[in-house]
Amino acid sequence: LSESHKCSLDFSSLLFQKVSVWRWTLPSEKAICSIELEPEFGHQDYVIFNPQNPHELVSNSKTQMIFYLWVSRDMGSRVSAWLLSPQTFKCLVGQFSQSVFHFNNTQALTGTSAGKLVVWDMDNPRTRPEELPPKPHGITATKVVSLQEESLTVLQVLESCIVTGDVKGQVKFYDGQLRLLTIYSHDKVGPIQSISFSKVLRDPPSGFPGSSSSWSDSSNSVSLTLNRNFILSTSDATMFHVATDSRNFERIMQEAKKAVTAIACHPQEPFVAVGSHCGLLKVWDYKQTQYLVSRIFPEAGIQCLSYDPEGCFLAAGFTDGSVYILDAISLQSICEEFQFSQGPVTHISFSHDSNYLATADENYSVIVYKRVLQNGSRCWEHLAGLESHYKPIRTILFGVHSHSNEPRLLSLGEDRQLVEYDLKSSIKDHLVVTHRDRLEQAAVPLCLTWYPQLSTESFFLTANNCYKLKLYNTTTKVCRKTLWGPTYGSPLEKIQILPRTSCADPQQHYLVYITKDKVGLQMLPVDGNPHKSSAFICHPDGASDFAISHDGRYIFTAGGKDRTFMKWKVNLSALDAAAFLGGEDLIPFYNLLDGGKEGKFFRELEDYFYYVQLCRQGIDTLEERQVSTHIPLEEIPSVMRAIGFYPSEEEIEEMINEVKFSKYADTGEVVTKINLGDFIKLYINHRPALGLSMKTIQQAFEVLGYENKKGEKVIDRGDFLSLLQCRGE
Repeated sequence: LSESHKCSLDFSSLLFQKVSVWRWTLPSEKAICSIELEPEFGHQDYVIFNPQNPHELVSNSKTQMIFYLWVSRDMGSRVSAWLLSPQTFKCLVGQFSQSVFHFNNTQALTGTSAGKLVVWDMDNPRTRPEELPPKPHGITATKVVSLQEESLTVLQVLESCIVTGDVKGQVKFYDGQLRLLTIYSHDKVGPIQSISFSKVLRDPPSGFPGSSSSWSDSSNSVSLTLNRNFILSTSDATMFHVATDSRNFERIMQEAKKAVTAIACHPQEPFVAVGSHCGLLKVWDYKQTQYLVSRIFPEAGIQCLSYDPEGCFLAAGFTDGSVYILDAISLQSICEEFQFSQGPVTHISFSHDSNYLATADENYSVIVYKRVLQNGSRCWEHLAGLESHYKPIRTILFGVHSHSNEPRLLSLGEDRQLVEYDLKSSIKDHLVVTHRDRLEQAAVPLCLTWYPQLSTESFFLTANNCYKLKLYNTTTKVCRKTLWGPTYGSPLEKIQILPRTSCADPQQHYLVYITKDKVGLQMLPVDGNPHKSSAFICHPDGASDFAISHDGRYIFTAGGKDRTFMKWKVNLSALDAAAFLGGEDLIPFYNLLDGGKEGKFFRELEDYFYYVQLCRQGIDTLEERQVSTHIPLEEIPSVMRAIGFYPSEEEIEEMINEVKFSKYADTGEVVTKINLGDFIKLYINHRPALGLSMKTIQQAFEVLGYENKKGEKVIDRGDFLSLLQCRGE
């Protein structure tokens, strides 16, 4: 912000970087001044106004300085750029960090990674803004002052002092001639990222007993500056309050200094637990936005977290393969840590009765722990483990057997295998597998959850890397429905059913999901209508995990490398309104066809429907034609291929069975024909979500072909036909 708080700045990181000036007091959609910077200026990463003249500003990249003079709306802006090299001053300058205007209003200063200050002289005297000359001021780099050996990370001007912060955690004050006044340092302070001074003045200090400060004769003139307390933040995510009179450093906040990868919500209370790779575990009251308790595990980083359904335990999986079971309130260990995984623990989950705990790790193993009665008290022990997959495990999921109250455990891997375990029959060091089913033919399943009981048939829901959602019967594991899922830049990474809120429609359910960088909601039941889903960017560098509050009102996302977690308020009425505005019945699906309902594609599809009926009744028959709005199910593959979609035999079987048994659970009868509207839905949901690209075809021939003498990938026509006929599936 400018000193007058009337203007603000921003940088737009586009192909060409742009600096824009906005009227802060009159918000609008357009900036009042924008300058597009040429690529040779470098990526500018710091910008600041001249506090004594809001028409002047300066920015810098690692190697270049840019001075700006904003003349007027009509005359636009003037830009001058300087590149400093070791030859400029015949010494090592280092990379630029931050720049400021000197309080004498005739100079500017730039801090560098070599512990130096570059001094820029502005030749022309200062004038009122309306009298500024039409050209940029003459600006010259006059000297380089070596302040220290350590890299300067922060540079500020405070009244009549120059203030620096560095990588050793030191804060130094200099007068206008860059003579050292005093130093504040502490051995617990890391590299400084920012400094913020109090607006409240204390009584002027009478001295700093026992300090290592060096005072100039002009100390009285800067005493008002030195009696301001300040807060500093460091690159290891810690904030300190510094009292300048006592030189006391008080740590007021410590956050994750490495990736935040784990998050979990308490099942009954408004608590959210957050874990990071630096070993920091913190619990917050998200309604009061208040920190409650924390614990640091210095040995390894936290990879995943889970509360048990009763809210008594918090289980944590670590990057070194260890598992801790903690008291949910105090975070103290309930028992000794377990160390049965040979790699980082990626997933962790409790059973519905809190008697089992299951983990998955990077070595493709599932390990189960059991709560047992020992010497009159209940404790946790290792039950068994099994390397049940040969590719990364994407989900472990507890459920309940329909015929009993016994826990049911499933694991889903990128090897396309859904593995179910028999916990009741498992004994010490022997985990029993009851079923192993392949869910996909070509796509890779990425996540799994139980589907709400919306009919007499029970399902679980999967999402794959081809933007498809699939419903599978929970008993037979047969695919019962394939649906076009949300397409927001990347496939769904994790999914959960949103708990019902007290004010929500009891018949309406919602799915919460995260993609690579977005968090979203999907209305249920899923039918392929894109208007029933909505998503927002949550973490541009990638979302690592998410959790839902027990009342379904809030969603929390963990940002991984950006070291943050975010709280999102759920607004179901907004999604309901968007779905309503998107149209009812078949209207949203017509709009997904090339040309819509009035287009050439739709007319061709109608013609194919009638042509199929002609073929069924005989092309040459002279009898009266029976025109119908339906075609037999066995004609689905022919019409699909006629309109340009070529499913595999397995996909054809899934499509036909999807329609054939769509009413079987309710009526006991099978469907033998399909109308045009249902066929359009079937086509929309089963066709490739993003179409078939030339790149995909080229990749296929890279696999199928062999290299000729020129090193090109080729394939013999006979070999190609043989592959299609014998190994096409």
